[in-house]
Amino acid sequence: LGLTFPRTLQGLFLFFMQMNCYYHGEVQGYTHSDVSLSTCSGIRGFILLENKTLMVEPAFEPANDTHVIYEGHHLHFPSGTCGHGHNISTGSHMSTGGLPQSFSTRHKRDVQKTTKYVELIIVADNREFQKQGKDVEKVKQRLAEIANYVDKFYRVLNIRVALVGLEVWSDADKCAVTQDPFTTLHEFLDWRKLKLLPQQPHDNAQLISGVYFQGTTIGMAPIMSMCTAEQSGGIVVDHSDNPLGAAVTLAHELGHNFGMNHDTPERGCGCRMTVDRGGCIMTPSTGYPFPTVFSTCSKKDLVASLEKGVGMCLYNTPEVKLLYGGQKCGNGYIEEGEECDCGELEECMNPCCNATTCTLKGDAVCAHGQCCEDCQLKPAGTPCRESSNSCDLPEFCTGTNPHCPANVYLHDGHACHNMDGYCYNGICQTHEQQCITLWGPGAKPAPGICFERVNSAGDPYGNCGKDSKGSFAKCQARDARCGKIQCQGGANRPVIGTNAVSIDTNIPLQEGGRILCRGTHVYLGDDMPDPGLVLAGTKCAEGMICLNRQCQNVSVFGVHKCSGKCNGRGECNNKKNCHCEAHWAPPFCDRAGFGGSVDSGPMRQAADSSAVVVGALVTLLCLLSAGLIVCLKRKALVRMLCINKKSAIQKLRYCQWCSYPQRWFPKQYHILLYMV
Repeated sequence: LGLTFPRTLQGLFLFFMQMNCYYHGEVQGYTHSDVSLSTCSGIRGFILLENKTLMVEPAFEPANDTHVIYEGHHLHFPSGTCGHGHNISTGSHMSTGGLPQSFSTRHKRDVQKTTKYVELIIVADNREFQKQGKDVEKVKQRLAEIANYVDKFYRVLNIRVALVGLEVWSDADKCAVTQDPFTTLHEFLDWRKLKLLPQQPHDNAQLISGVYFQGTTIGMAPIMSMCTAEQSGGIVVDHSDNPLGAAVTLAHELGHNFGMNHDTPERGCGCRMTVDRGGCIMTPSTGYPFPTVFSTCSKKDLVASLEKGVGMCLYNTPEVKLLYGGQKCGNGYIEEGEECDCGELEECMNPCCNATTCTLKGDAVCAHGQCCEDCQLKPAGTPCRESSNSCDLPEFCTGTNPHCPANVYLHDGHACHNMDGYCYNGICQTHEQQCITLWGPGAKPAPGICFERVNSAGDPYGNCGKDSKGSFAKCQARDARCGKIQCQGGANRPVIGTNAVSIDTNIPLQEGGRILCRGTHVYLGDDMPDPGLVLAGTKCAEGMICLNRQCQNVSVFGVHKCSGKCNGRGECNNKKNCHCEAHWAPPFCDRAGFGGSVDSGPMRQAADSSAVVVGALVTLLCLLSAGLIVCLKRKALVRMLCINKKSAIQKLRYCQWCSYPQRWFPKQYHILLYMV
């Protein structure tokens, strides 16, 4: 169907996104409708209605005013699967109900109400560059369109995906990209950690590849890895002519990073889109039409992950200078020259901000942020973000900024959970927690002999991961507690999904009898890390922690050296700064102050200081009064003793008080003394 569109689309509320030519919106008069379009080169995007998905794109290249609009199921889109072949969550894996109390309920912040920001970098490999005609600008435009779609998908979850960088490998790939998805993922994540992350800080990176992987795999990502330096990322095949295809896959893999699992039939997930309309984004196999919404299972998985501590880096607002593309009033980000930005006029509900000019109204001092209330700044020391677990630290308003300070947490290697674990990336990892996750309440780690015997085999059921050749690696004795997790107790079978089976090993003891060791094996193919392996950051011995499948000394983090500068009145945070106790001041907790750190804001309000002074004065006055009463009573008692003493020596010893005039001893005190 050939159509001619005017430059302004009537009937659509178009909400400006991150760049001047990228829009989000809805169709006027249609409930549950969504629109995501770009006008950078013609009009491209999708229009989601109640019963159909419409695709819009230019009829010719280069684009002119003639466009085609067609239903999504006509889009050329080969079906594919996610390389993440297992389903970890069946209601119990992500549930915190079976976790120890200190893990599950300690000051959970309301993660659903707080907007999260994923600072995303998208990388295009050399094959993708070639597929797009070796045109760098064309590739960048395509990647930006993909990011625009993904941001639209996640906005309903109160998550903004902010594109902070694009990289096109126009000369050659900077890491090995092959048809083996596991190897490609491993290589890309290593390159990200060693090269990209130090060069440009970000929360997550995704590789868009023009290489088709073996089998039906079109994407792959580690689960529950958001914000980690080692695994916060994924790989995506650009498998469709329309960028929406890659966007759906990227959103799916990003979901795995967030802790979302597949929408398998046994989970009974609710999805407002029927299967013939694409279903939901976390369906294991993607075909056409495109899924563009998340299921109830995905939302539950997300909340559980965030409450557990996944995504610690997402609570700060992105630096607007890093956002890809130009700035404009109405995109929801406060940029240079703007006092506020509440979106376009049609969507702005902020009473403090003028949506047309992006300036504050009247006497308003602020319009956005958790430290802004009724258009005014909250006092310094007002809590704005509670700690979410035993390794997280709270944040407080500074009194000068409407936004809550960026999230901080205890330095890696800090002891936690009654000294049974160490903090790592803001989470307290223990063998006990992982056993409960795998086997349910009542599970506990098996004795050390189980880890040593089972993990020395170097097979699918006992190993320390895979080596560079893809073979299962045997664990050395000292690293055994960093291999496959071994448990006892709990349920009869693993509670993490239908793909998981129990691997029971009976080990004979020298003194007689046997000991039962329970491990798990998940059937997920050769292209994903094993969820039955001990998690990085888990305590493997006193003063030792699992890193890269090796039991290493916790001193590698330098936590004790860092905490030493806090003078015993605070702890070191992940920024290597002291988080001081309530009555001591940062940066070194060596003088009186209001607590907290240079990163978190003060723990107490300034008003507390006057209250402390008043309280101290009242206490001092009470002590002086009490002292006077005691003194008077003592004198009266001594006088009485002096009268009754027979010995001259006793009189000399006790009656040195007796020469005081009678006026020093009011009659009422004498009476009180006698009554006592």
